[in-house]
Amino acid sequence: MKKIEFFRHNIEEEEIERVKSVLNSLFITTGDQNTEFEKNLAEYLDLPFTATVTSCTGAMHLSLLAAGIGPGDEVITTPFTFVGTANSILMAGATPVLADIDRSTANIDPDAIEDAITPRTRAVIPVHLYGQMCDMEAISDIAGRHGLTVIEDAAHCLEGEWKGSKPGHYGDYACFSFYATKNITSGEGGAISVKDSGKHSLIRKLRLHGFSTDASERYTSKFKQYDVDILGWKYNMDNIHAAILIEQLKKTGRLFRRRKKLYRLYSQGLSRIDGVELHHIRDEAEHACHLITILVDPKIRDQALSRLQDRGIGVSINFHPLHLFTYYRERFGYREGMFPASEEIGSRTISLPFYPKLKDEEAEYVIESVRDILERIQD
Repeated sequence: MKKIEFFRHNIEEEEIERVKSVLNSLFITTGDQNTEFEKNLAEYLDLPFTATVTSCTGAMHLSLLAAGIGPGDEVITTPFTFVGTANSILMAGATPVLADIDRSTANIDPDAIEDAITPRTRAVIPVHLYGQMCDMEAISDIAGRHGLTVIEDAAHCLEGEWKGSKPGHYGDYACFSFYATKNITSGEGGAISVKDSGKHSLIRKLRLHGFSTDASERYTSKFKQYDVDILGWKYNMDNIHAAILIEQLKKTGRLFRRRKKLYRLYSQGLSRIDGVELHHIRDEAEHACHLITILVDPKIRDQALSRLQDRGIGVSINFHPLHLFTYYRERFGYREGMFPASEEIGSRTISLPFYPKLKDEEAEYVIESVRDILERIQD
């Protein structure tokens, strides 16, 4: 039986050699590799500052703290996202308030954001789902009129653009993921982009217990006594992960071109299958091509998932609406029917194998398997 994994990483010899050099060096925690990657990432995004952290969830948490958001505040986000988005709001002590999605794109609906604003609203976290940026002009306009901080969840969207601008240009902060399945990866990891130098300095303190200096500053020159004048967290990335990302970032263009080719191949093939619907891509957006997802009849979705796996094809669901998780139901009283667009998409979605190492013939096998399985089920 043919075996097509859901994901294969793109770690190559250059990453391995750079990690070896770090492991053979004196300093393996946060240090010069972080500084180099942060500089390169800021240049790639055309933004003044970035800071590495251990996850995108941590990035959103620290962005909220840097924005002064905490107990008593509300932060609007989408129910159709990875649970870490809403969890980060709770970690900051604030309350997540959910706004439903635009059904055609599965991104948060700006009109729903406007409707969800109360006197306690302090921020909004739009999620650039699957690689397509949200309508950032509309969201920025809403935020400006209501004095809200905008924190972009760009975990899926490193290469994405909205009218020529990458994540972080419309928002006050943008948060990125380098998890194992992301477009560039270090296994685990994240980063924050920020425009304000004072907030950048604050985030650097918040990511490491509130220390006024990090270990590389204290131990690679004459020892300096550090101070702690703010409660911080333990989110600092080490040199080992940063070393991988330095080499991964260099390959972004090549990897992105391959994913775009595969995305076109999938889109053309899947769009011709009865019973398959694809999300709409806005003309204003440069899609980062992070995930390829299809929508099928909810009555047969789970059966289709199982039959794809029976053919050796790795699959996933992105996402189960977070308001239907037991914790969120019990804590906030959410129930089915409250966010109908998110619930509909969540009941219909299937994510298919998608990564640069996927061969054209493997993608074609997946497409034909989807076609055959749906025909058999519907018969």
